[in-house]
Amino acid sequence: MIQKVKKVAKKKTQQKTNAMRMVEQHKVPYKEYEFAWSEDHLSAESVAESLGIEKGRIFKTLVTVGNKTGPVVAVIPGNQELDLKKLAKASGNKKVEMLHLKDLEATTGYIRGGCSPIGMKKQFPTYLAEEAQQYSAIIVSAGKRGMQIELAPEAILSLTNGQFAEITTKE
Repeated sequence: MIQKVKKVAKKKTQQKTNAMRMVEQHKVPYKEYEFAWSEDHLSAESVAESLGIEKGRIFKTLVTVGNKTGPVVAVIPGNQELDLKKLAKASGNKKVEMLHLKDLEATTGYIRGGCSPIGMKKQFPTYLAEEAQQYSAIIVSAGKRGMQIELAPEAILSLTNGQFAEITTKE
């Protein structure tokens, strides 16, 4: 069962994630959310339900590997699916495939359910789904399970040297 969200006021004792430190270092305004999580409920749908926020504003971070570029990061709405062919084209690859889960932490510094596009071990090509442009702020992982941050899509692009791209499947 999913717990209700607890909006967290900034506490000096709260441990900051790499993503949060990077956002603060660049003086980017953001909101922080904390919620109860379980291994069985790490999906964007579960996060949206926990936070009481529409699923389309919760963006998930997916890490792929391109045949030319190596790791490529895709940030897409929680209610959509990644189109690997569109991501390959946008990133200058002939083909991209999902990064194996066992390689996620070694590659990004983050684990499944706590992968943020901000503050990865290295700067990888990052593509934010164009759907993000319809919102003044979107919510992404703060880099730890049970923590999310809300910030402007343009701030995510600035912090990751990313770009908007059409990378989701259209129904």
